Order: sequence, then structure tokens, then C-alpha cells
Amino acid sequence: MFNGMKYVYAVYKEGSFSKAAESLFISQPSLSANIKREEDNIGYPIFDRSTKPLSLTECGKEYIRAAEQIMSVNQHFEVYLSDMEGLRAGSLSIGGTNLFASWILPELLSDFSLKYPNVEIELVEETSHELEHMLQSGRIDLLLDNSKLDSAIYEHQVYMEEFLLLAVPAGFDVNERLKGFQLSHDMIEEGKFLSADIPSVSLKEFANVPFVLLKQGNDTGERARAICRENRFTPEVIFELDQQMTSYNITISGMAISFISDTLIRRVPFHEKVVYYKLSGKNVRRNLSFYWKSGRYKSRAMEEFLKGL
Repeated sequence: MFNGMKYVYAVYKEGSFSKAAESLFISQPSLSANIKREEDNIGYPIFDRSTKPLSLTECGKEYIRAAEQIMSVNQHFEVYLSDMEGLRAGSLSIGGTNLFASWILPELLSDFSLKYPNVEIELVEETSHELEHMLQSGRIDLLLDNSKLDSAIYEHQVYMEEFLLLAVPAGFDVNERLKGFQLSHDMIEEGKFLSADIPSVSLKEFANVPFVLLKQGNDTGERARAICRENRFTPEVIFELDQQMTSYNITISGMAISFISDTLIRRVPFHEKVVYYKLSGKNVRRNLSFYWKSGRYKSRAMEEFLKGL
């Protein structure tokens, strides 16, 4: 049993036989035969082929859960063996959302790779929700995120503290009367905006002005809504999006105001079409942390990466 696990899991991840066959570099008929052989072996169908997109049967869902456990155990043993060799081999898989995978992790992974060139590195870019599932199932070793994950399930190491700011299209008329509150890019770059001498802007100044928020469940989106409640302010929301980078680009386009972290502003190119303002309240600051599953074997690659932060 589970002899065809890699074929079944590939179809599950890709969502189709054709895409899975391409990823495995085999023909679709060969893949279908392997899946059928596995289904005959266990006595029940794994995939419901009558649905579009392809879906799992009840037996299939249990098969995938068991397969992920098997892969996790196998991965942990491989990690143990690589540690025995003193990082002359092994792997490290780290996940992050678009912002972190684009602007923070590449530099950290590059530094680690220079120090340990024989360690195979994987960078995974996904939504926070999907990444947490991957961390839970053992598909990735570490997750960089600004959400606060359940401490009963995950351990973490703080990487840095970040702050939410208000990003406003430069063309909005409201900027004319708020010049005394505006932050320069250098003030954000150097962290000078954190000084108590720098005033925070009142959100009530932006009544009847369009906003873009991140969706419910996203930490930035949840904090933005909490900041609005603290200020007894109801924003006029025209978009709800998944990614902070996308909302920032909406602001650059001149369409709407967004809540943006100083982490993003420090790393993306300066843009003259955006004006920044400092916000107040307990929800404007948060930690950016690396998470790993509590109780799992922490590989030497993981330990050395975290030690080097």
C-alpha cells in the first residue's frame, strides 16, 4: 500500500492528471495506470473523476492525510541523516507570502547558501493560510509571517518588528491640508518616524476617500480594521485584496488609500506618487517571525539558518 503515493500526491497537488504528468515527466496514460493500480490495491477510488476540477473521495482525503504523514516522517529521517554528515548535504524549505518571498527571504537564503552550498534550498511563495497548512503537514520547514500563530502548535523566533503606515495617493486633495503630518521616505527608511516628536494622523481626516483593505483573515487586513475601530472611523472600501504588494500598487495607481508596513516601504523602490502618514494605536506594531512546528525534529540546517539571523 502507498506504492503509488508520489503519483497520487502529484495529481492532488496539481489538480489534474495532465499537469501532474508534466511535473513528473511521464505520459498521462502511464500516470493514469499508476493511479488506477493504487486504487485497485486499496479497493476504493481516490479521485472523483466526475467533478471539475478533480476532487478527492472520502477515501482519497484519508489517503492524502496518511501520505503527508508518511512524507513528513521520511523527510525527518532524511534531515537526521544529513545532520550526521555535518551539513554536507540536506535541505531547507522556507515559505513566505509575496512580500516576504520577494523582498526579504532571497537575501537571507543567499547568505545561507554561500555558507552552506551543499544544502538544497527551496523558497515557497503562497498565501499565509496555505503556508500554515504546509508547515503543519511538514511540506516546509520554516514560515516567515507577521501573523500570530497558535503557540500550542508552533514555536517561533522573532526576526524583526514592523509598523503599519498609511499610504495615500499623492494626487488626493486631502494631502494639501495634512502636510505637517507627512513622512518622507528617508524618515521611514531610517526609522525616524518612530520618534514621539513625529505626530500621528487622524483617520477621520480621510472621510469619504476610497480605501483598499486586505481580506478578512489577513493580519494586515485585520489590524487595519482594528485601527479604524479604535479611531471610530468607517473607511469607504472599494477593493478587498489578498496581497499587501497589490494594495500598494493600487495606491501608486492613484485609486485608493492602503495600510502598508514599513517593511514594504523600506524595500520597494521609492515612488513619488505616494504620501505616507504615521498611525497610532496598539495595532500598528507587530512582530515578523519565523515559525516551525512544535515538537518536530529541528534539523541542523534549520538551527544554523535561525542562528544566522
